[in-house]
This record gives sequence, structure tokens and C-alpha cells, in this order.
Amino acid sequence: MTAITHQPLGRKVVTKPFLVLGLFVLIAAYFILRRFLFGMGDVSNMSNGYPIGTWVVLDVVIGTAFGCGGFAIALLVYIFNRNVYHPLMRPALLGGVFGYTLGGLAVMIDLGRYWNAFNLLLPWYGQPNSVIFEVALCVMAYITVLWLEFWPVFLERMPPAFKQRFGLDKLQAFLKRYMYVLVAVGVLLPTMHQSSLGSVLLIMGSKLSPLWYTTWLPLLYLTSALAMGYGVVMLEATLVNRAFKTPSEVALFAKLSRVAAGLLIGYLALRWGDLVDRGYLELAFAGDWDGNLFLTETALFLVPIIVLLSRRRASQRWQFVGAVCLLAAGSLYRLDSYLMAVRPGNGWTYFPSAPELMITIGIVCLEIMLYLLFIKTLPVLSGNVAESRGRPS
Repeated sequence: MTAITHQPLGRKVVTKPFLVLGLFVLIAAYFILRRFLFGMGDVSNMSNGYPIGTWVVLDVVIGTAFGCGGFAIALLVYIFNRNVYHPLMRPALLGGVFGYTLGGLAVMIDLGRYWNAFNLLLPWYGQPNSVIFEVALCVMAYITVLWLEFWPVFLERMPPAFKQRFGLDKLQAFLKRYMYVLVAVGVLLPTMHQSSLGSVLLIMGSKLSPLWYTTWLPLLYLTSALAMGYGVVMLEATLVNRAFKTPSEVALFAKLSRVAAGLLIGYLALRWGDLVDRGYLELAFAGDWDGNLFLTETALFLVPIIVLLSRRRASQRWQFVGAVCLLAAGSLYRLDSYLMAVRPGNGWTYFPSAPELMITIGIVCLEIMLYLLFIKTLPVLSGNVAESRGRPS
């Protein structure tokens, strides 16, 4: 088998788009500071009726699904032995590192008393019957595993003399020898917490519309997260290819498209079959807010199925369209089930404040900045790269 080589892009890091992203990060930092100085009410519209707002839903529930690229590709490469997808592993892992790490940052902003988060590791504070406790532990552990899996990238960039002087060459050999352990744990943990994000919704009962509330929520969340993982890998690779004129992976994504489409078909079959079995199918066609949201989700899921199973899947443009619709559908499903289809009663309403949205936008911009920094300075992308003739990113 041909060895896969990785190398940095080596382009200029600080560009005009990079500075614009940095401006949004500074704006978010200002509101984060206000949140810690003056409390949640100063920057957020969250309430007792809606204790979960955009920081958790967008940055954690949706953001971690965007970070499932490494999980999804590892499942194919290491569990199902599809080595043809190995060139996608490192960029997908990088997306997972930032998706989960910055999701953890959003949780710290939401909690406020971030120092209490370490109580999760103390046995006498453990809540073994709590699904959220399990999610918190799994996410914390998975962030650690992701960074350990990514450490060889840093070590490859270091000069050999430097590694020998500080014993890092031994660490590199150790990680290479036992990487299979990290990979196994890295597949197990997201399987647990992505399904548990669906289990969290089971406590809502009648507060969540029957179009979303089902005992199949754990499997639906896991399946959609895997599909979104493949979608984000296609999206990131397409954007990097167009921005930096890197070698095209269209042929590889044409094969991956069928995997993603198969997951989506299974997801829709389970969800619609469950509605029929429970006798709630007519709610989808009631013409009200919930029914229209449900049909919009379904339409967005159908588009990538049609595109990714047709001959158009060999086109980079249609791969991009399919990936965007897939990610939009998965994001809307999570947004609806955690916020837009929730009815807490007692007249409670919620719409995110401008500072809430700016903090979320800033976190996303920070993720993009770090992604650009890493692919330009570290050996993340595989193969040779051509000189870009487009606008810098």
C-alpha cells in the first residue's frame, strides 16, 4: 500500500479574510467578558422556560455534529477497513478537534462558573443516572482523545534534533504504536454521546412535538450525526480545493456519497415509519408551524439523497450542493428538536439576543481561523498542493 504523505500549504496566514474573522472574534470576546462580569441576563434571553439557548444548541448540539467528520471517517477506515478513504482522515480529524473543543468552550460560557466543571471528575459528585452527566463525561474525554490523536501532526512538524533532545521522538513512537487504542476509544465515545444527545430529549415528554418526540431519538441522532460528519468532510475539502487549488478528491467523494446517502435513507425510513407506527403521520400535513418545519427538514434530507445517488455525484458542484443541504437538514433537525418545536407552556417564549448570536458567530469564526492556521502551517492535507491563483483565504 502506498504511504500517504502530508504537508502544510505554506501560504500566508494573516490575510484580509483572516483579519475580518478576527474582528468577529474580538466582538464575541467583548460579549463573553460582559457575560462573566454582569451575568447571563446581560447578554442572553434565556429563561426558566428556555434554559437551553443558542450557545448549547448551535455550538454543542449542532457544532459537535459538524465535528463528527473524524468519527465518521475513522469508522470507515479503521472499523470497516476502507483504506481508500484514509487521505480524508487527518483533515476530518482536525475539523473534529475544533468542533468539539470550541463546543466545550461554549459550554463554559453557558455555565459561567466554569471551575465547577471539574467536579464532573470527582466520584462523590457523580450522577450515574443522568444522561447529561454521561454526555459531559464523554465529550470531555473525546476532546482529550482527539487532541492525542492529532499530536503526531505537531510532532511531524518538529525538527528531529529538537525531538531527540526532549525525548519527543519516543512519544511519537509510542503514539504510533498504540494509536489503535485511541482510535477505538475515539469511535466509542461519539457513538455514546451523540446518541445520548437524543436521549436528553426524552425527558421533555409532551413539551416536545410528537413529530420529534420518539423513543428512537438516540438512533436518529447518531445516524444523522454520522451523515453530517460525511457532509462536513465533503464541504471542507471542496472549499479548500477551490480556495487553494489543491488536488481534487471528487472521485473519492463520489464513492463516499453513496455511504452518506445510505445513512440518510435509513434515517428517513426510521423516522417516517415511526410516525406511521405511532399514528402521528397526519401531524406532518397539518399545515401548522411544526408540520411545516418537519416537511422542510424532510425536503432538505431528500435533496442530498437524490443528488448523491445520481450521476451528478461525480460533479464537485453537485457534491457541494448535496453536502450543504445535508448539513442544513441535520442542523435544522437538531435546532427544531431542542428549541423550535419545544413548547414549555406558561407563556414562555425565546428568541436569541444579538450578543448571544455574536458570541456564536465569533466561536465559528475562531474555528475557521484556527483551521486555516493549522492547514497552512502543519502537515494536515495529503498529496502535493499547487500554487493558488485565487483570492487568499
